[in-house]
Amino acid sequence: MRVEVDVPKCVASGQCVLLAPDVFDQREEDGMVVLLDDNPPAELHDAVRESATVCPAAAIRLEES
Repeated sequence: MRVEVDVPKCVASGQCVLLAPDVFDQREEDGMVVLLDDNPPAELHDAVRESATVCPAAAIRLEES
């Protein structure tokens, strides 16, 4: 799995961080998404998929391998 985020689309809801904190974080100053791991291990794939699904701005894109 490859993960991409579209930071300008992010609305800083933080759902991705709650669901997959090893993959996503938020900037201190404005809460915008920070991608920590663009190629997460298999055990995190379900959480990353859920993060992409619940993202209110659709700012997370996944490329499944």
